[in-house]
Amino acid sequence: MPLEAFQPSTALTLGVELELQLVNTHDYDLAPFAEDMIRLMERYKGPGRAVPEMTTGMLEVSTGICQSSGEVLDQLRQLRDALVRCADKLNIAVVGGGTHPFQQWQQRRIYDKPRFHELSTLYGYLSKQFTIFGQHVHIGCPDPDTALLTLHRMSRYIPHFIALSASSPFLQQQDTAFDSSRLNSVFAFPFSGRAPFVLDWQAFNSYFDKMTRTGVVRSMKDFYWDIRPKPDYGTIEIRVFDTPLTVERAAALAGYAQALAAWFTQDQPFMPAEDDYLVYTYNRFQACRYGLDASYVDPATGNHLPLRQHLLENLARIDHHAAHLGATDALALLRRSVESGYNDARWLRERQGRERLLAEVVRQAGRLFRGRPTP
Repeated sequence: MPLEAFQPSTALTLGVELELQLVNTHDYDLAPFAEDMIRLMERYKGPGRAVPEMTTGMLEVSTGICQSSGEVLDQLRQLRDALVRCADKLNIAVVGGGTHPFQQWQQRRIYDKPRFHELSTLYGYLSKQFTIFGQHVHIGCPDPDTALLTLHRMSRYIPHFIALSASSPFLQQQDTAFDSSRLNSVFAFPFSGRAPFVLDWQAFNSYFDKMTRTGVVRSMKDFYWDIRPKPDYGTIEIRVFDTPLTVERAAALAGYAQALAAWFTQDQPFMPAEDDYLVYTYNRFQACRYGLDASYVDPATGNHLPLRQHLLENLARIDHHAAHLGATDALALLRRSVESGYNDARWLRERQGRERLLAEVVRQAGRLFRGRPTP
């Protein structure tokens, strides 16, 4: 199958997808209610939509095309409120976070959809272990070469996205010692990691043709890269975010990505190079393991510095782009998080330290998601 043509989109437009947990309200384990939620959400007339995911205790919601992080937030709030109303009818709860803290993957059921069954046949137990929850941010690009250039520039900031969104410290009833353990599950798939370093669409098309001739991939959906081009949407898709505990943080992360893309487009601050990826895996591991307390190796200089310092310097650098895009409040939320060293992973650990019961942590995370946090 040839690579589909890149459909140009308006530069710097945004779209957000959130994978969410469906939990019962007696022990707060995952509950197989995706089909019922989809049926109820068919009555929803607002922006965006809800679709099933790999297993039956998951649901994905997505916004429409947005111009700003403020519009993303408005749409996500409408979607959240509709989800909460539907969940209340089923006596279940909707929860954010990159992993469910204590679900057992062996108990999961594959959602009854041909592609999910196909993936389950191909990947075996990994498909059920893929009951993890991420946020994807799409950024509009006017042409395919701009998409590839933006993709490789954005790769330097993957550790920022991971640390700011990290919300998966617990897995299978254990504290993993990672702020984001979710990405360890993604790394098990054969076409995860970084995209190949090509900067023009003709070369990317050639790469795709070679891969399809091997018979191991058929479409862009077979690549689980941290960032991938999405030619049918005319976007790049950033895929490393854990699903945050709140839609406010989700929208702020989208605003940060949009402001970065504006900086790249308008200031042309640097040209990416293959050597940028020499420290890519190390920086990504640091952010997954330590979150905002990670160290960061600047791929341009080789200098080592705290990730928090690199983040604050970069937030200041793109402030005027954020202001022009209406993302000042979004970056302010993230700046406060960086300055305090407080992300969603820390919130979850603090709640578990206080409650000593992961089910209660999930209950409180559900209240936080619906905008009614427990004191």
